[in-house]
Amino acid sequence: MFTGPDRIPLPALAFGLAGLLPFIAGAGLAHYGAAGLPAWVQALAEGNAMMRHYGVVILCFMSGVLWGFATDAEGRTATWAYGLSVIPALWAFFAAAPGHGFGLWALAIGFAGLLGFDVWFWMQALAPRWWLRLRLLLTAIVLACLAVAL
Repeated sequence: MFTGPDRIPLPALAFGLAGLLPFIAGAGLAHYGAAGLPAWVQALAEGNAMMRHYGVVILCFMSGVLWGFATDAEGRTATWAYGLSVIPALWAFFAAAPGHGFGLWALAIGFAGLLGFDVWFWMQALAPRWWLRLRLLLTAIVLACLAVAL
C-alpha cells in the first residue's frame, strides 16, 4: 500500500472521482439515450453536448493546474513548463469549434496528450509524487467514457 508522499490524498481522490460524473453520465446517455428524461437532460445528450462542454472545461482547468506547477520551475524548465501548460486550453478551444465534427475525437486526443504533459511535469518533480497515479486513473476513465460515445 502507498504511504507518505506516494499516497494520493483522500480529498484529491474523492473530488477527482466526483469530477468524472459528467463524463460517466455522458457515456450513459450516449449508450442508452435520453428518451423519457427531462428536456434539459435530452439537450445535454444531443450530440454528446455534456461530454463536449465538460471536456473543454476540464482541459482548461488542467491547463491552470499545470500553470500552477510551472510556477515552481526555474530557467529553461520554467519556459517549457509555462509553454506546455497552455496547450490543453488552446487545444480545447479548437476542439470546441463548430463545424469540424471531430469534437469527441479531439477531446480524446487532448486528454491523452494531457497525460503526456502530466508525465513530463511529474518527471521534472514539479507535480506531487502521487500525481501520476491519480492522473492515470482519471484519464483512463475519461478516455473509456469518450470511447463509449464515439
